[in-house]
Amino acid sequence: MKTTVHDCTLIDLPKISDRQGAITPIYGGVHLPFSIQRIYYLYDVPGGESRGGHAHRQLQQLIVSVMGAFDVVLDDGFERRRIHLDRAYYGLYIPHMIWRELENFSSGGICLVLASMLYDEGDYIRDYEAFYREKTG
Repeated sequence: MKTTVHDCTLIDLPKISDRQGAITPIYGGVHLPFSIQRIYYLYDVPGGESRGGHAHRQLQQLIVSVMGAFDVVLDDGFERRRIHLDRAYYGLYIPHMIWRELENFSSGGICLVLASMLYDEGDYIRDYEAFYREKTG
């Protein structure tokens, strides 16, 4: 299956609020189309800086801005799309074989990533031209 930027969707996550604050539980296979194998987060990214700049051959992800804001630039080799994340109860689902870049971090921004696989360097494509060749065959 060839994935496109239109397969990347915003997922409205549960938000449970009361006077003491809010909580957002996330269950793999329930709120996400995959089971969660790895969780990591990006923080202390200087305001305005970028991260990412890669694609995954198999891995799927949900990206959440748990604090602050940033943009996710998606590229499927044919089309680009920019998504602004700034709420802890929305997540951006990214399937495999989509190039992603995280840009315009606000000061103090924190990016939470829920991943479908354990870390595997062989799953990464870190060169855009190599991604394009693999994607377009």
